[in-house]
Amino acid sequence: MSLFRICALGATLLAPSLAGAVGFGLNVTPQFRTDITPLKDGTYEVKAIGSSAPVNYWCGIGDYAVRTLGVPNNQRIYISKAYEPGVRTVQFSLTPPPGADTNPGYSITVKRVGENMSASSAQNYCYDNFIDFGF
Repeated sequence: MSLFRICALGATLLAPSLAGAVGFGLNVTPQFRTDITPLKDGTYEVKAIGSSAPVNYWCGIGDYAVRTLGVPNNQRIYISKAYEPGVRTVQFSLTPPPGADTNPGYSITVKRVGENMSASSAQNYCYDNFIDFGF
């Protein structure tokens, strides 16, 4: 049997197991970290751990809404209380805040009450940041 056929056979046998290996054993995980606190008024407070980039907050609430609350992927998530620099928190709601402009903007922000996106769009930001590959 030629070396080419042996390599082809090995690749054919190995491919299915590699297809299921996320990150090919590099232990690649998103680096965004947040603490989510459900509040009594039906809102959720997101506190950033590490980065205070807007995508960190959206990732946190999106992942919490989909995985923990079980909301549908197309459920809109709204900012009900904008970013507070001193405490580094943002409050989100599953219903539009009264009187707020809910027309989505063109950039990712946590500084405008009424800003919103779907739960799945917010959760997808969790997979945009792979800072540390564990090397």
